[in-house]
Amino acid sequence: MLLRSLGAAAGGGYPQWNCACPGCRRARRHPETASLHASLAVSGDGTRWYLLNATPDVHHQIAATPFLHPGPGPRDTPVAGVLLSDAEFDHTIGLLILREGSPLTVYGTAPVLGTLANDFPVRDLLADYAALSWHEIESGVGFDLDGRLRVTAFPTGRKPPRYVREPKAFDDWEVAYHLRDTVTGGTAVYAPTVPRWDEDFAAWAEAVDCVMVDGTFFTDDEMPRVSGGTRTARDMGHLPIGGEHGSLTRLAQLPAKRKVFTHINNTNPILDRTSPEHALITSMGIEVGLAGLEVQL
Repeated sequence: MLLRSLGAAAGGGYPQWNCACPGCRRARRHPETASLHASLAVSGDGTRWYLLNATPDVHHQIAATPFLHPGPGPRDTPVAGVLLSDAEFDHTIGLLILREGSPLTVYGTAPVLGTLANDFPVRDLLADYAALSWHEIESGVGFDLDGRLRVTAFPTGRKPPRYVREPKAFDDWEVAYHLRDTVTGGTAVYAPTVPRWDEDFAAWAEAVDCVMVDGTFFTDDEMPRVSGGTRTARDMGHLPIGGEHGSLTRLAQLPAKRKVFTHINNTNPILDRTSPEHALITSMGIEVGLAGLEVQL
């Protein structure tokens, strides 16, 4: 199984277009530290690839990744589908960009695909532009990709996107993906949204070779403190990295060979390689996600 990070930024990217926080100012001074939105490309055979979420940067992400380039035919593409972790804009807007007629399969839970048919009607908008197939998945029920990958979605959060006006209560508004190579036995978990590290999440994360997990905020009060917002990390559905009940200690204790924070907000100090927060997590064997990071399992 081959994994390649296509970006690691949370919604808005890094730098965010309208933000002058210290991190965004630093990224503009040093554009080599900037990041596209968080997404992952995965393949079992190195031929057909699946994107975990379709970000607003998807065309740039494909252009920057040679094995995702089209060919040999003029409209042949190795990108076979998209696995959605939720219906948030930063994970679904890219579907509108992938509208140029190539057949793709889009996988999502019932509330996610329902939202894309109603509140954010991507499915109708794309009907005359692309040969997309919409495949509803059930949490906890595995399915096969490319004859080699076995994929299982499992719920991480119950928070619907803010644009959903009359949301219904579902346990799988937000999911992570467990990926298993049925040939090598390699396993990974990709979890860009983790509101709590409970027993269910721990059971999925503690028995895999690679964990890529929500690193949106370092502290719970980061947004109000750094950018003047009013909502905390937990209000926004993200378990902070630091603190007594944060994700850092739990992630460091996992036996996984590779442990990576992804979906990192522009306010998060771990993006600054000279910060004590960056030094802390790297000293504990954890990586800061970035485009181009590759894992083979």
